[in-house]
Amino acid sequence: MNFLFCSVGRRGELIKNFKNSLDENAKIIATDYSNTAPALYFADRQYTVPKVTDPDYISVILDICVKENVRAVTTFIDPEIEVLAKNRGLFEELGIEVLAPYTETAELCFDKFKMYEFLVQNNIPTVPTYDNFNSFLKEYEKGNLTLPVFVKPRSGSGSIGARKITSLQELKLACQNDPSLIVQQFMVGDDLDADVYIDTISNLAVSAFTKRKLETKIGGANKTISFKDERLFKLIQDIANKFKFNGPIDMDFFYQDGVYYLSEINPRFGGAYLHAYGCGVDFIKLIINNLRGVTNEPDFGNYEDDVLMMMYDSVVIRSKEELA
Repeated sequence: MNFLFCSVGRRGELIKNFKNSLDENAKIIATDYSNTAPALYFADRQYTVPKVTDPDYISVILDICVKENVRAVTTFIDPEIEVLAKNRGLFEELGIEVLAPYTETAELCFDKFKMYEFLVQNNIPTVPTYDNFNSFLKEYEKGNLTLPVFVKPRSGSGSIGARKITSLQELKLACQNDPSLIVQQFMVGDDLDADVYIDTISNLAVSAFTKRKLETKIGGANKTISFKDERLFKLIQDIANKFKFNGPIDMDFFYQDGVYYLSEINPRFGGAYLHAYGCGVDFIKLIINNLRGVTNEPDFGNYEDDVLMMMYDSVVIRSKEELA
């Protein structure tokens, strides 16, 4: 029951959690293109590999899977999700479960404006979004929108380039300088996050951990507090049924004027999944059940309200000779 985590970067705590939930004979294999990615050194085996964009990337990953008898593979970064999804068949030929969405869903999640259009078509409450300055301006001049707004790259990740803009002139300049920006209504309600597990056999959402973001830095929330709401659990299940996910996903919501608005979906382990695990919501056990052919039964809200997570920095110390 060996697992391969790709592009592990700084996610050392997540790998430590995985190891705590695995049998003693199971191994964690980690890869990254940099041999100074600290999370590599929490795994049982480490490999440095080409960048995700390299033509040989998938063949290198497949070779590692065969060598290390890997049963499941996933990634910790957004740009790799679609790569794994498109090559799912190559992994399945080797009996390896790809914990990533199917291709069409992966493409939707990585293109935030296409995702917005899909959500509107499926009557899922979401944040009003415009793919360029002119389309926003039309609604603004009609009086349907006000400033400030929020902009972010259409296919960005890790909150890079995402920011609040307070004036029309500033917005126009930002969109001219970066045509990839989309423009969203600025939400003033609660900023929420949900870790969700999609069973790989039933394809249903079977577990969710919801939390309010208390503090957010580049890359995600670093202080959160747990809460439960049956309405949100039901919405999460309804949303998941519209897509073809496979394994862990991370959903971002806003709660404003009594409505939950879906902001975006990252179809991988979220950076703040550590909070869910610390409260006993163990997706690793759910993955293992699926790999053994066991369908997980839905189990929502099996954790305590008002439990806080507070992230802090730590370090890895290795000699140069010990690097992967």
